[in-house]
Amino acid sequence: MGAARTMFEADLASNRLGIELVSVAEGAAELRMTVTSDMVNGHAIGHGGYVFLLADTAFACACNSHGPVTVAAGADITFVAPVYEGDRLTARASERTRYGRSGIYDVTVTRGDQVVAEFRGRSRTIGGQA
Repeated sequence: MGAARTMFEADLASNRLGIELVSVAEGAAELRMTVTSDMVNGHAIGHGGYVFLLADTAFACACNSHGPVTVAAGADITFVAPVYEGDRLTARASERTRYGRSGIYDVTVTRGDQVVAEFRGRSRTIGGQA
């Protein structure tokens, strides 16, 4: 789990957006982010790319919690509800399965008790330690 924390601390993109690593455990992670005015699109709703980035960062922390360097092999997201400036989002990632060098992780993004997005990531271990 130290590898995931080390990776997150070096992640300038996520850190500069104010994403916080709340917790990390083997195969799991929880992160938070507040939607800022810079993250709002032309429809006055949170840009989906930022919601994806939050979920993807939670996925990265969860799949790197085991130690070896692990990257995304693919991912998809379903946006369930719009988000708005000022919303405090929480992304909870959990490992579904690992097989060989691959894994599948689910991330639920919420605003309070409301689900705003569901993300599924596929990982691939490439070796080395973070």
